[in-house]
Amino acid sequence: MSPPPGNRSPRRILSIWLAQLSLDRWRQAAGCARGQGEDAGPLVLITETAHGPRIDAVNDAGRAAGIRPRSMLADARTLCPQVAVHPSDPAGDLDFLERLAAWAQRWGPWTAMDAPDALLVDITGAAHLFAGEERLLADAAALFAKRGLAARLAIAPTAGAAWALSHYGPDRVILSPDDDAVARLSGLPVAALRLDEDVLVILRRLGLKRIGDLTDRFAEREGRDALHRRFRNRRAPAANPLVRLDQLLGKVPEPLLPVIPPQMPLVQRRLVEPIRHRDLLDQVVRDLAADMARELEAKGEGARRLEVGVWRVDGEVIVRRLEMAAATRDAAHICRLFAAKLDDIDAGFGIESVRMRASWSEPLDLGQRDLEAAAEDHGTSLAACVDRLTVRLGPHAVRRPVPFASHIPERAQRWQPPLEAEPPSPHGFQEQLAFHARPLKLLDRAEPIAVLYATPDGFPQKFRWRGEVHEVARVEGPERIAPEWWREKSTVRLRDYYRIEDGAGRRYWIYRHGLIGDGRGGMPDWYLQGLCA
Repeated sequence: MSPPPGNRSPRRILSIWLAQLSLDRWRQAAGCARGQGEDAGPLVLITETAHGPRIDAVNDAGRAAGIRPRSMLADARTLCPQVAVHPSDPAGDLDFLERLAAWAQRWGPWTAMDAPDALLVDITGAAHLFAGEERLLADAAALFAKRGLAARLAIAPTAGAAWALSHYGPDRVILSPDDDAVARLSGLPVAALRLDEDVLVILRRLGLKRIGDLTDRFAEREGRDALHRRFRNRRAPAANPLVRLDQLLGKVPEPLLPVIPPQMPLVQRRLVEPIRHRDLLDQVVRDLAADMARELEAKGEGARRLEVGVWRVDGEVIVRRLEMAAATRDAAHICRLFAAKLDDIDAGFGIESVRMRASWSEPLDLGQRDLEAAAEDHGTSLAACVDRLTVRLGPHAVRRPVPFASHIPERAQRWQPPLEAEPPSPHGFQEQLAFHARPLKLLDRAEPIAVLYATPDGFPQKFRWRGEVHEVARVEGPERIAPEWWREKSTVRLRDYYRIEDGAGRRYWIYRHGLIGDGRGGMPDWYLQGLCA
């Protein structure tokens, strides 16, 4: 039932606390359900700090063993030596939370992130669409459980009250506008006010452990002045309990920054008469591809994923998706790829509407389209070739190398399916090594070589590789590459790389693994890792 016209609905905020966001993301990446596989035993996610690894998240088995978040890994290993350890990804969690905030707009007109693990949804005037707030909470809980996420929910008139109830109250609790907020919230701990840890320590030392202690003792003017004098130099809301208390009770407004998802380019055709023939559908798709190309060009972007939706007269909707190896806005190329996707569409009694949407787009600068078109006509366009192979063989049958930010040669690139998102560009990192020449070809695995004689400067005069002895004629180097201390143990040895040329004019890239007397092993070993032009 919709709210009465002319009456403004009281504000209602839905707070969603994703209690195990990091662990749930790890479970999805590892492909195991909660309490199964490696997650069945004690498990922690850690972050490297200046004082050693610190625990960010711990599963139920780890909590039962006495491990707590924000403790040091060394202390956790003392309590539970068999604990499994994996690195956490705070940046990935924040990105996942932002995407969840956009997805959560199904329950309200706007959402806001409350990092690192909570969402706030304004559901004012929207609960009647779900037949009441109880049904809305049940729907939200079911959808989060379906996505494999542990969520606690609460609804209240203010963001502070909703956050407090979702974190420290019963699950799926509702604080209605007619309820006595002070009485309902008085039993919650002062940590429900979203205060900094040092402020919580001060309040506990003062004997203020519950919200009711603040409302009972400092409701009058004299009491507020006494508490205000202690925190008068603290301007931030999280450092001032009086500000947080007023926000909790709705006496002070609390601005929230909504998450605004990017608008996806969309074009559509509503047909005057339903169509049933394939050639007419192809013509509509060509028109939509041309419109989409203009939309993308106006935004300076290219499409990586496109969706074509076909609405039939009987109400059935048929959707076909297409992903491409590189961003494009070439209408002809899009039509050729969709040709194989539309073969199995049954028009039924007719198609009355067709829509094309770019659900994934990337920046695409203006280029020399005539050269790329000529390359595609001759079958030499790499992106077009990858797209055709992917459509025919499947999205995981083709892989491509992508750069990775690492100065270790064998880690400088990774292989991934061409339809996955590109990792953050490491070009800024690699430009620091631009003056170092790299070989034309790197071996899949560095091969050991036998050095017959090494000069006092460190490079060999002769070496044996694959049964053949090579005389060294010219040498360039060394280029020293130290191990990545944040990833490897301190016993890993450094490398000195040399570009050498033998008597036959062939050039190689070799390195000495370790130094004499470095305390990390015996005599250094030699390896050949690449072939130069």
